[in-house]
Amino acid sequence: MLTLRSGNTSYFLTATFLVGSLISIIGHQKPWPGALPRELSSLDVAMRLRVDAEMTAAAATDFGRLTCAVPAAVFCPSSAGDIAALLRFAYEQQRPLAVAPRGHGHSVWGQASAQDGIVIDMRSLRDGGASDGNQCPPLQLEKPGRLRVLTSSAWDDGMGLPYVDAGGEQLWVEVLNETLKRGLAPKSWTDYLYLTVGGTLSNAGVSGQAFRDGPQISNVCELDVVTGKGEMMTCSRDLNPDLFYAVLGGLGQFGVITRARIALGPAPERVRWVRLFYTDFAKFTKDQEYLISLEGKMEDITVKKKKGFDYVEGSVFLDNAPVRNWRSSFYSEEAEGRISSLAAQHGVIYCLEGSIYYGPASAPAVEQDVERLLEDLSFVPGFLFTNDVSFMDFLNRVRQGELRLRSKGLWDVSHPWLNVFVPKSRILDFDAGVFKGILKRNRTMGPILVYPLYKDKWDERMSSVTPDEDVFYSVGMLWAATAGGWEKLEEQNAQVLRYCDEAGIEVKQYLPHYTRRDEWMKHFGPKWDMFVERKRKYDPKALLSPGQGIFTAPLV
Repeated sequence: MLTLRSGNTSYFLTATFLVGSLISIIGHQKPWPGALPRELSSLDVAMRLRVDAEMTAAAATDFGRLTCAVPAAVFCPSSAGDIAALLRFAYEQQRPLAVAPRGHGHSVWGQASAQDGIVIDMRSLRDGGASDGNQCPPLQLEKPGRLRVLTSSAWDDGMGLPYVDAGGEQLWVEVLNETLKRGLAPKSWTDYLYLTVGGTLSNAGVSGQAFRDGPQISNVCELDVVTGKGEMMTCSRDLNPDLFYAVLGGLGQFGVITRARIALGPAPERVRWVRLFYTDFAKFTKDQEYLISLEGKMEDITVKKKKGFDYVEGSVFLDNAPVRNWRSSFYSEEAEGRISSLAAQHGVIYCLEGSIYYGPASAPAVEQDVERLLEDLSFVPGFLFTNDVSFMDFLNRVRQGELRLRSKGLWDVSHPWLNVFVPKSRILDFDAGVFKGILKRNRTMGPILVYPLYKDKWDERMSSVTPDEDVFYSVGMLWAATAGGWEKLEEQNAQVLRYCDEAGIEVKQYLPHYTRRDEWMKHFGPKWDMFVERKRKYDPKALLSPGQGIFTAPLV
C-alpha cells in the first residue's frame, strides 16, 4: 500500500496508484481516452489496450482509404477469452462502447472501424498477444500460428474429412501453406490470399472455384464465436445452428469468429491455366455458362460429360486499359501488343479464364482435356494463351502484382471498389449499359471481373444474399485512384447503381456499402426481419462492427 500524508490527512492511494500505473503502461504515458470508461483500466485485459497515436491512426483507415474513423484504443488479445472479457465489459456499460474486429484491414469503406471505440487487432491472437510494447505483432508467415490439420475419421459432420481448424485471424495463405504440407487444401478461395479467415467468412469468400464448391462460407463445418454479449459459443449446423448461419455472411454483426473448421480435399500439384479472348459478350457469357455446367471431375471416371475447368473467371478490357495489371502477369510483350490492338479495334473485349488442376498421374491427359474443352468455345481465333504453374503459384497469383505496386508506391492508394451480383437474365443489359456505356465513356482504369455462379451452392439460411435466379454473375470493378480523385470513381459507381435501378436490374452488392436503413432493408429483402431478430439476440446493444452502418442504435 502506498500512503501519502498531507498535514493530518491520509490519502490511501493504492487503487489510484494501480490505475495510474496501468494508464501509464497502456497509454505509453498518454492520457486515458475520454471516450473509454475509466473502469476499463482496472480489468486484466486492459494491459492489452494500446492508445498511442501510432496504433489508433493505423486502425483508423483500411485498404480502401476512403474513410477515417479513429478508435479510442486498439486491443491486442492473447486469446478468445480476452475478446470475451472485453465484450462482456462493453455490453454491461450504460453508454454504448463500439467494438470492431479487424483482420488484415482489407475492407474498403471502414467496415472494420470503430470511431471513438475499440478496434480488436485479430492478428495478435496468432502469437498469443505478444507485443513489443508499441504495436501488435507484425506479419510473420514463417510461423504456423493457430492452425491444426486433422485427418482422423473420429469427427464427422457429414461434410467429409479431413479438415483444418484455423483461427479467425489466420490469413488464407497461411492456411494454404499448412495444409499443403499434408497434400491437402481448402476447396474454395478468394483471388487474394492475404485476407483473414474471419474476414472472408463474414462476407462470403468468392472466386473462380465457387461455381463448383460454393463460396467459402459453404465449406465451413464449425465455428467458435464470441457474441456481442461476450458469450463464447461453438456452433455448427447441429449445435447452435441459428448463430452458425447468422455469422456466415453476417458482416460481423453477430459475433467475432475466433476459430473456423474448414473442409479440405486433396491438393493438386499443377494447374493448366488458359485465357481466351472474345469480342462478343453474348458468346463470352454463353461459353462461361457452358463451362461451369461441366461438373465432371478428373478423378471421376464414371462421369460421361467432358471434364470441365476447376476454375472459371472472366474479365473485361477497355481500349485504354493496360493488359498487364496487378491481378497477375500472363502474357509476353508480343501478346500484350496484339491484345491491346484487339481492344482498340473493338473498344471493349472480354477474357475468359479457366484452369484444370492435375497431378502426376493425370498429367498426360491434361492436354487432351483442354483441347476437348476448346473445341466447343467461340473465342477469337489466335487469341488463346496458356500457362502451367504450381497449385500454390496459381492460388497466390495476385501477390506478385501486389509486390510490384508496393515497390512503386501504388498499393496504398484509395480503392473505391464496387462489387455486385447480377442476375443471369440481365447480364447482357448490364454489359450494354455499364461495360459498353458508363465505363467506356469514362475510360476507367482498373481490373473488371465477371464470372457466373450457381445459387444452389449458397445456403439460404446464411446471412449472405444473392439474386433470385439459378445463375448469377459476380462483377467486380476494382478501381484504384492512383492519381487521387477517388470521388470521381465513386460517382461513377453511383452511376452504375442508378442505371441498374432505373433499368430494373436487381443487383445485390457484394461487400455491401449503404448509408440508409431503407437501402439495407432492400439489400436483405426477405431476410431483413431475420437479420434484425438475430441482431437482437446476439448483439442487442449494436456494439459490433458499427462501421458497416447497418444498426446505429441499440435494439433493446
